[in-house]
Amino acid sequence: MSTTARPDPSSPTRRQRVVVVGGGNAALVAALSAREAGAEVLVLEAAPQELRGGNSRFSGGIFRVAHQGLEDLRDLVAVHSSHWFDRVDVPAYPRTMFAEDMNTTTAGRAAPDLQQVLIDGSLDTIRWMHGQGVQWELAVGKLIDPDRIGPETRYRLPGGGALRAHEEGTGLIEDLYAAVERRGIEVRYSSPVVDLVMEGNTCRGVVVRTGDRDEVIDGVVILASGGFESNPEMRQRWLGPGWDLVKVRGTRFNMGIPLEAAMRQGAQPFGHWGGCHAVPLDYHAPDWGDLRYTDKFSRYSYPYSIMVNVRGERFVDEAEDEVWLTYAKTGDRVRTQPGAWAAQIFDSKTVHLLEPRYSTGQPATADTIGQLAEKLGVPADALVRTVEDFNRACADGQFDPFTKDGLLAAPQGQPLKSNWAQPVDTPPFTAYEITCGITFTFGGLRTTPSAEVVDTAQRTVTALYATGEIAGGFFYLNYPAGAGLTRGAVFGRIAGRRAAELAARSDA
Repeated sequence: MSTTARPDPSSPTRRQRVVVVGGGNAALVAALSAREAGAEVLVLEAAPQELRGGNSRFSGGIFRVAHQGLEDLRDLVAVHSSHWFDRVDVPAYPRTMFAEDMNTTTAGRAAPDLQQVLIDGSLDTIRWMHGQGVQWELAVGKLIDPDRIGPETRYRLPGGGALRAHEEGTGLIEDLYAAVERRGIEVRYSSPVVDLVMEGNTCRGVVVRTGDRDEVIDGVVILASGGFESNPEMRQRWLGPGWDLVKVRGTRFNMGIPLEAAMRQGAQPFGHWGGCHAVPLDYHAPDWGDLRYTDKFSRYSYPYSIMVNVRGERFVDEAEDEVWLTYAKTGDRVRTQPGAWAAQIFDSKTVHLLEPRYSTGQPATADTIGQLAEKLGVPADALVRTVEDFNRACADGQFDPFTKDGLLAAPQGQPLKSNWAQPVDTPPFTAYEITCGITFTFGGLRTTPSAEVVDTAQRTVTALYATGEIAGGFFYLNYPAGAGLTRGAVFGRIAGRRAAELAARSDA
């Protein structure tokens, strides 16, 4: 690694034992862990205070955790979810099932050693976060609005998507910052890190750009500053043509600058650099995440719909699996359609199943498919033909919105629909326009199971750790919901503890 020339030596230099770069879930968990281990900690957040929290603040707050059912989660969620205990089923989600979902979504490409640490540490880390003040609840209402299904209906949660932070990403970040403040951890806002300070293969600190000058801050460094999804130039460079034009679901501050700085200093790129988490998003959503709405423009009830493009054609199996195992790749399928546009079409048999987030949209409604096509600007004859062919192909069977029911349709010339296939035949018909929204990128830095950054010569970089979206090797092609927040927390906790231990040895 090269040695970085420091800015003007007359500029003030501050000694901090552990310097955490970033202000979201991964960064704050790392900071709390380092402080718990006895270190002095400084958090550097690129955003101003009112926009702090990174992508975590925009998230739905789902954490994918290995557990043996509701009994494992009961104490965590009792304060906010005890009224659901008699109405909800939470199947066990053992480590083997977590690993199976990871291997299925990533085509077996995830780094085995990193994946194992993620899975094994998931529940213990959630419990530790609870002890730090993070509040949890059952993820009831995340996919279907309970108020629309009736009090007599028993609600079945997917095992891997049963747990979320109370009040979702907003509540998660509020709880973590409250914990940071209670422990006396300093946070500096509007403090983007633009470079690392290196001496050979050792990281000595970071360079922070604070308006009219650059400031060097020494210390053991933990990078938790996210990916490059907010940077259109980097999206075009790494993800490919057309990605510069997609909407960004989350923070506008994940510009990939610390990621590029680390690679410039010799850190090894790792993972799926052409891949990302991209979801179906309301077509009229803002170009950047808006904290007034957080993730409320997401459109995840599509397994109960048929999705068509501007030609009136279906283009994807809307229900190949539960939505939490398909949503992060479905946005890209929408992006590849003409104009990056599609519509989710429901009839009166399924419209009550829409999750609460659809309330932020303005749907098109009509009494006939032809009239709906006119409102959507889609060729009426093509859409009518698509719907009629789909309806004829639907098999008989019992529709069950809470589990994969095997109700399929295999219309000739259309994609298969593997589950929840019912004829779209009962007016009124409702359609929501969607596009692609990017959440985070999959490519990042190679790290060890101890969250140490690895260089291009396969050596660990002394005093440099990474966690969260800046770390690669976890997700390829697709993504199981909630695994990202859990990944950031599990490895953030490890990075904080290890960085504090190293800082203490260095000062001995």
